Amino acid sequence: MRPAAVFTGLAGMAVVSGLLIAAEARLRGGTGGEDMITVEAPATETAAEPAPEAAGPSATISDADAEIIARGAQPAAPSPAPAEGTTVTPADPPRPAETPGRQAAEPAAKKPIELARPVAENAGLLTFGERRLQLAGIIPTPADRICGPAGRQWPCGMMAKTALRQLLRNRSLTCDLDMAEWKEMATAACRLGTQDLGTWLAENGWAEAEAGSPLGAVAEKAKQAQKGIYGGDPRRK
Repeated sequence: MRPAAVFTGLAGMAVVSGLLIAAEARLRGGTGGEDMITVEAPATETAAEPAPEAAGPSATISDADAEIIARGAQPAAPSPAPAEGTTVTPADPPRPAETPGRQAAEPAAKKPIELARPVAENAGLLTFGERRLQLAGIIPTPADRICGPAGRQWPCGMMAKTALRQLLRNRSLTCDLDMAEWKEMATAACRLGTQDLGTWLAENGWAEAEAGSPLGAVAEKAKQAQKGIYGGDPRRK
């Protein structure tokens, strides 16, 4: 109910009450000679004082608008709980967008490849035509290396190269490579049958092991035994 209707109703009730009091006073005045009391209706109060809703158009709101605002202020109804025994599957997280044509580069797996006609350039370095291959895990012994004390020196580098050539005898090898064709230099483990060439050179003292190589213990054992480059000239024995 609007405030204006409330004030109008109160004013009407006041007028009716005033008229009843005035009528009662007249009846008493006609019989008892008492002074007649006049009660003025407060109609001017209603006309003089404006209703609160006349303050401006922004203060006016209809019942329908009030109901809409009240509904909008109510909290959202909670989602119904899943029935007992029902499995709730969580939503999958968003996947990152993939750039078309871009994939993670994975290194190619090495595979055993047969290589024919190897030539020992020195004890640890092989050539196949224009391609070169260093045996993994060792430091190649240069062919011009000289070993031994002064007065008892000997060409240990050339002897190490000769020892490896005698082992190979132009037979094919199996090497672990990314591809059969490569350019310039490659490093790989190679085998002659079941014999690993790097291990053979380290065991016989014809090549030193690289730092951190698994052949370090083998090369140290050959050094303690004074084999190969760690010993004397084998031609004198």
